[in-house]
Amino acid sequence: MSTNTPSFYGLGIAPKLLQILDQVGYTVPTPIQMQSIPVALQEKDVMGIAQTGTGKTLAFGIPLIQRLAQTKGIGLVVLPTRELALQVDETLKKIGTPIGLRTAVLIGGASMKLQMDALKKKPHVLIVTPGRMIDHLDQRTVALDRVSVLVLDEADRMLDMGFEPQIKRILQHVPKDRQTLLFSATMPKEIVAIASKYMKMPVRVEIAPAGTAAERVTQEVIFVGKEEKTRLLQKILDEHTGTVLVFSRTKYGAKKIARAVRGMGHTSAELHSDRSLAQRKAALEGFKRGTYRVLVATDIAARGIDVTGIELVVNFDLPDQSEDYVHRIGRTGRAGRAGHAISFATPDQQRDVRDIERLLRTQLPVAKLPELPAARMSAAGEVEDRDDSPRARYRERAMRESGGARGGRGGFGGARGRDHQDRGRHASSSGSRHSGMRSGRPKRDLSFTPKWTPVSSSPFFVKRDEESPSKRKRSN
Repeated sequence: MSTNTPSFYGLGIAPKLLQILDQVGYTVPTPIQMQSIPVALQEKDVMGIAQTGTGKTLAFGIPLIQRLAQTKGIGLVVLPTRELALQVDETLKKIGTPIGLRTAVLIGGASMKLQMDALKKKPHVLIVTPGRMIDHLDQRTVALDRVSVLVLDEADRMLDMGFEPQIKRILQHVPKDRQTLLFSATMPKEIVAIASKYMKMPVRVEIAPAGTAAERVTQEVIFVGKEEKTRLLQKILDEHTGTVLVFSRTKYGAKKIARAVRGMGHTSAELHSDRSLAQRKAALEGFKRGTYRVLVATDIAARGIDVTGIELVVNFDLPDQSEDYVHRIGRTGRAGRAGHAISFATPDQQRDVRDIERLLRTQLPVAKLPELPAARMSAAGEVEDRDDSPRARYRERAMRESGGARGGRGGFGGARGRDHQDRGRHASSSGSRHSGMRSGRPKRDLSFTPKWTPVSSSPFFVKRDEESPSKRKRSN
């Protein structure tokens, strides 16, 4: 090995752990690992700032395992998502199981009974999400008074997801005499406030400024109409042969995109909050093994997917937060490999693109919209590229029931006009109080549609010639 090549040797790691690292294939440390591990092994508090995909798990995992092997106490690792918790558990087991490390994963969506059984085995490390940790504290199934090392991983993401109250409550249950390792991709003022209050003179390790994208990831933006996004995705999938991660803004969109991708002849899985924990684990494992070529996910997976070798990330929808763009594209180009990211933006999202560029401090290349394949037809003979959201379907149904865009307010071509024509016929043939000749009053003129008449296709509209059951009962 060249003397210029970084190595885990010389960082203060115990010989047995060095041997395990070699055996599992961890030979060259990343910059965040090079700088964080020696400081953490000195039992100092650490604030690590590095973009996603830079190896933060080992940066806190190695010092955590070595500290627990040498002293009494347990470790507590708090993460924002289930997927990230499971992957951290997998990594810690890979290097800790040979020396007898036991872990317990406490996450939502999993059986409380199984988690309590795992706690009875006296684990050395608890890997938790904030909400489920609070559940266990409320039920008094776990005590945190023996925590000697606390890890807050992806701290900024936890704050984005609204976990600040839960984090503060967890911090109230752990001993003050502990080591705290905080890792984050960005450093908002809320995290600085937590660090100043709950950490002891932390050493700040910053590998890249906040908002820095992975170095080996090339990026491009394509401006495209909303109705053409699916065909553009089909074009891109046909041009790339490797694994592809597609991000959708909503879980409904993820379902629709995954269904469309399968219709294109590609294997795909979806990952979002509507999927059970077992389904999400199966989707991730299938994506890792190659069972699924395409994984369609919401931002729940932006920092929860640690899969080496993802060739392409596609932002089918731009993220709501510019910071999430960095975490999304960080799923490709991991472990020093090259990657590519393509973002779809509608013409009215130019401001959103500028916000991302401002965060990255660089201009994103804009690619020309390529020639798109013909729109595919569904089994029902409908164009599959059309907007199929519930709101769009409601508008389409209302338009269809009203006879089109014309004839509603100003004439009898739409549903409102037909409704009034029906009322006129009903009034002329009925002797009821709807006949328009009540109390000697002149017959009502129905030659126009009042502006206040509600749309008949609305579910809240009740025709005036339909009496309610209560009125009919009183009239009998």
